[in-house]
Amino acid sequence: MSFAQLGLADELVRALTACGYTSPTPIQSEAIPAILSGRDLLAAAQTGTGKTAGFMLPLLQRLSQPDVAFSQHKSKIRALILTPTRELAAQVEEAAKEYGQFLDVRSMVMFGGVNIKPQIQRLYKRVDILVATPGRLLDHVGQRTVDLSGVETLILDEADRMLDMGFIRDIRRILPLLPANRQNLLFSATFSDEIKTLASGILKNPLSIEVAPRNTTAETISQVVHPVDREKKRALLEMLIRQGNWEQVLVFMRTKHGSNRLAEQLDKNGISAMAIHGNKSQSARERALSEFKAGNLRVLVATDIAARGIDIDLLPHVVNYELPATAEDYVHRIGRTGRAGANGEAVSLVCVDELKLLADIEKLIKRKLPSVVIEGFEPDLNAKPEPLRKPMPQQQNRGRPPVGRDSATHNKHQPVTKKPMSHQSPSAGNGQSRKPSSSR
Repeated sequence: MSFAQLGLADELVRALTACGYTSPTPIQSEAIPAILSGRDLLAAAQTGTGKTAGFMLPLLQRLSQPDVAFSQHKSKIRALILTPTRELAAQVEEAAKEYGQFLDVRSMVMFGGVNIKPQIQRLYKRVDILVATPGRLLDHVGQRTVDLSGVETLILDEADRMLDMGFIRDIRRILPLLPANRQNLLFSATFSDEIKTLASGILKNPLSIEVAPRNTTAETISQVVHPVDREKKRALLEMLIRQGNWEQVLVFMRTKHGSNRLAEQLDKNGISAMAIHGNKSQSARERALSEFKAGNLRVLVATDIAARGIDIDLLPHVVNYELPATAEDYVHRIGRTGRAGANGEAVSLVCVDELKLLADIEKLIKRKLPSVVIEGFEPDLNAKPEPLRKPMPQQQNRGRPPVGRDSATHNKHQPVTKKPMSHQSPSAGNGQSRKPSSSR
């Protein structure tokens, strides 16, 4: 089946063809017709399946049609997409520009950690699609700089991660600000009980789509465990990178401090590396990600939440320097590689402290991971486990002040009382190419 056969407009097919994309993925084949028909949707898809294109393409088409319902709201924000992280928000808005490059549809992104004033100025111009993190959106709500009364479509992207990060109260504060008569789309990696509860309060007679079994890993990802003593992990990692000639490696840590320390040590030893986590400034995170995507940085060391929005085509290697505290995060981590049918390798360096975590992962994915001891790095069989260091919360969302925040600098903003209601149309920009088959 082609994209044209799914009912997409010529302008969208033209944009996809310009990017070299011809065939939709399973999630796109099921989601696009449903969204075009105006139905609410509850969709579960593993990372790397192309879910962002699955909702962005039909959304762009509906917004570009002059006879679509709710046309009286064309001077207001017409679609709201909520995402859990800054990186994912930027990635989704980039997709809107890329796929809509031949359409008269305008988008903008807002998230915390950056100056709010340019966002306020952008809101005085026409915005059809707003991509936002919940906290920064509520910052604008508190300052009366955003008008959500014309929203026709609400999309919750990576809803499971938003629940994990404690955004549920922010979401519940946003919902009453939207028109009751709207289309609702909820995308999640899993259909957990919590997701079903959230969906039941938002979606109306939704179509349910699940394109991959729950908590499974892609067949294109080779997975291996290397048992090693905790104090020898860095030396083993360096050896694997050098002897394997790995040029692009995403390394996962549990803590921000550990990420900084490992990146500094690798860089000191001649392996270019930078860390990305919630304590880094937005400019530092963007610079590290940009350097890594461009191939100028060999190793990107990341915590789980910071890596959630990382979308890199053909990323060959993911390393679990430390196993995640929850087994589900293992699936999310290794899903950064093996995308769009490409092969990828997921390597886990496991010490005696993490044997219980490894058992939990194997139970979740219903398979025993192959274990290979590297010569010269044989673990001490008499070593005793030590308590694992728990990561600090990366989203301080509980017990927050009345207005939702995801920016560490929000108290410095000056109140603005004007409320933009009409907009002029800015020129469209073109984003970098990203495959619809990537997890956007």
